[in-house]
Amino acid sequence: MSVAATGLALLLVAGCTGGDGGDKDGDEVRLRVDKTAALADEPVRIEVTGLEAGQEVTITSKAMDRDMSWTGRATFAADKAGTVDLARAQPRSGTYQKADGMGLFWSMKPDAGAADESWFSPPSPEAQPDYEVRLAVNVGGKQIANQTLTRTWMREGVTHRSLTTAKDKVDGSLYLPPAGSARRAPVLSFGGSEGGPGDKSTPALLASRGHPVLALCYFGCGVRPTTLERIELEYFVTAARLLKREGGAGSQRLAVIGTSRGSEAAQLLAHYYPDLFQDVVAYAPSHRTYPGFPKNVPAWTKDGKPVDHAPIPLQRVRGTVLAIAGGADGLWRSAPSAEEIAKQKGASGSPHRALIYPQAGHSVSAPPYTTLGRKFRHPLTGDTYDMGGTPAADAHARSDSWPKVLSLLQN
Repeated sequence: MSVAATGLALLLVAGCTGGDGGDKDGDEVRLRVDKTAALADEPVRIEVTGLEAGQEVTITSKAMDRDMSWTGRATFAADKAGTVDLARAQPRSGTYQKADGMGLFWSMKPDAGAADESWFSPPSPEAQPDYEVRLAVNVGGKQIANQTLTRTWMREGVTHRSLTTAKDKVDGSLYLPPAGSARRAPVLSFGGSEGGPGDKSTPALLASRGHPVLALCYFGCGVRPTTLERIELEYFVTAARLLKREGGAGSQRLAVIGTSRGSEAAQLLAHYYPDLFQDVVAYAPSHRTYPGFPKNVPAWTKDGKPVDHAPIPLQRVRGTVLAIAGGADGLWRSAPSAEEIAKQKGASGSPHRALIYPQAGHSVSAPPYTTLGRKFRHPLTGDTYDMGGTPAADAHARSDSWPKVLSLLQN
């Protein structure tokens, strides 16, 4: 019988007696998890049972990214029933402080130190479609149970193709859902002022959920400009048309996801090309255009002319602009911009939307349940920036907003 059929599954049982482990009426201490394998954006339920009331237990998590080992840790006291349910239990100590069923995942820190400046960086999904998290239960300094969970970025059957300007007229990565699966809205995705290939985990996850996705590099790759300057909006249109053609999207209008400076381009595309683009997800956004970076030149052009440095009108947008921001953003004032975006209405007369998380920083755009650093060293300037917010607030922002993003893209 499958894990899905049996509900909360027993993963490993270990006897536990005497002063080290305790023996609750002969029960064995058990580590229970409802899913041993799941997409990386799916939460899991974790429980330890068979303890004595008030007994102390430490649970650790370990994972490996492309070159570094990470560890999360939390110590709990069992409830009156001798159970520790991570969704309800508040840690006495550890890498996170409040009850959170996925705290052991997003709070992991690198074993080598430098936690404030390190980001969990797995290999690209096409090279390694999943990663493992090893859970261990310790009582009285003795490990009594453990289990390895598989967290998947790219589901079996999802295909990937690298795109080049020479061959495809755009540079990026194309992720297509498994053959025969129901097609959902195609998504054009790109990052901000850091340039380069951008995030690939989100596109892979979206493709695993039925969305054809093109992760676009618009500067800092191939023959593209090396900095954010004079980026032609027509380049994004070329990418969108390729995505529709390759993704079998038919008459569906695309959604576009833009992060930070990329949020400007995402909104401009929905404004200037409403027949092609529908919904917009704008992470850590600006509500207006700014000069290029790091040079003080136009950032965006249309028909060969610079786009004015001004607020971006959204009245022609045929879908919804969903702005997601942290109130403690350390890079720029994304929360007030999100509020300005939500004040506007689209072509249907419906208002756009904002999700603002007061204690979160700039790092609200990654999928949930992974670790993000507090500092960012910009690849173009070498300057180090404080992203703002707290790890717990960022984790909450990402886990709360992600289902709302999926809902927008699926409707």
